Amino acid sequence: MKILLVGEYSRLHNSLKEGLIALGHDVTIIGNQDGFKKIPIDITVKSIFTKYVFIKKFAIAIHKIFRVNLISIENSIQWYFKTRKLKSFDVVQLYNESIAKTYPLLEEKIINRFIKSNEKVFLLSCGIDYTSVKFADEKKFKYSILTPLHENKDLKDYYKFILNKLKPQNYKLHNFIFKNVRGVIASDLDYHLPLLGNSKYLGLIPNPINTDKINFQPLDLNSKIIIFHGINTSSFIKKGNVFFELALKRIQKKHKDKIEIIVTKDLPYNEYLQHYTNSHILLDQVYAYDQGYNALEAMAMGKVVFTGAEKEWLEYYKLEEDTVAINALPDDIYIEKKLEWLILNPHEIIKISKRARQFIEKEHNYILSAKKYLDVWSKA
Repeated sequence: MKILLVGEYSRLHNSLKEGLIALGHDVTIIGNQDGFKKIPIDITVKSIFTKYVFIKKFAIAIHKIFRVNLISIENSIQWYFKTRKLKSFDVVQLYNESIAKTYPLLEEKIINRFIKSNEKVFLLSCGIDYTSVKFADEKKFKYSILTPLHENKDLKDYYKFILNKLKPQNYKLHNFIFKNVRGVIASDLDYHLPLLGNSKYLGLIPNPINTDKINFQPLDLNSKIIIFHGINTSSFIKKGNVFFELALKRIQKKHKDKIEIIVTKDLPYNEYLQHYTNSHILLDQVYAYDQGYNALEAMAMGKVVFTGAEKEWLEYYKLEEDTVAINALPDDIYIEKKLEWLILNPHEIIKISKRARQFIEKEHNYILSAKKYLDVWSKA
């Protein structure tokens, strides 16, 4: 099959591509490189406006004065020229409802080109989109990325981009996509739950992790226990990093002779990996029911990860609590207690580490995941 994967933000499409290639398929990824992460892409859509500081400042000034977003318009022009020859693919998969980061009307025209020029188009729900934001905004989750806003309305400006997904023009784009794609696939429980009952929903396919590239690293507990907290400043609030920070301050005071804490901010993907390679415990995110991509890769290495591991996730995978990951609740005292439990019981770190790797191999293997995608695409 000839397959086009549109968009890349976490390495999901790269791992899926590796699985599909291993199964004999021809795969291309097109997208913007996600800011500082620098994730590999075959066809990169580059913005001149964001590349040069003085042009970016000019565009921002125009937006403030005339409410015209030149960066969004340029994005759509770049996508238009890059996608002219992308035709006759057997399968096209969109990473998100907003692939070009432009105005909804222009987004619709770009997506419509994929729909009209290719055999089958699918949508992957694995990030902020209308369905998941609406579900969170209606407080159907116990907690979500919108919980800080629900608790503090002063954060409205911080959440402007996310809340935009609920505006009429984005709702119209959402309806257009759902009407025209063959179906929608969720990557984890946080997107699976909002889609249940939707006629276009084709089911959950767990994030693919290339377990051939990520080696399990047996943990050495002969010296200090290393706790890693990698921060993406743009998502600090919505990922609940503040709870990790508060817990770490107290843990540092209580057990400074037993632990080492490493904190990083906004590292490119490869540097991020290097910094947590020697850690035992990784603090990922709070406001989630399931694991994101960083957490899964760390689990594949054998790290003990504090992340989304809610009751619904335990039930879905038929797991017991604290077996393969630690559920990170929006409660710094709870997180502190869980950290202390691990520090005082290092044998539990070893047990969770081994089970985490086994879980990834069983549920997230990139080739098994690729086979599931192929099966869903073929039947739709």
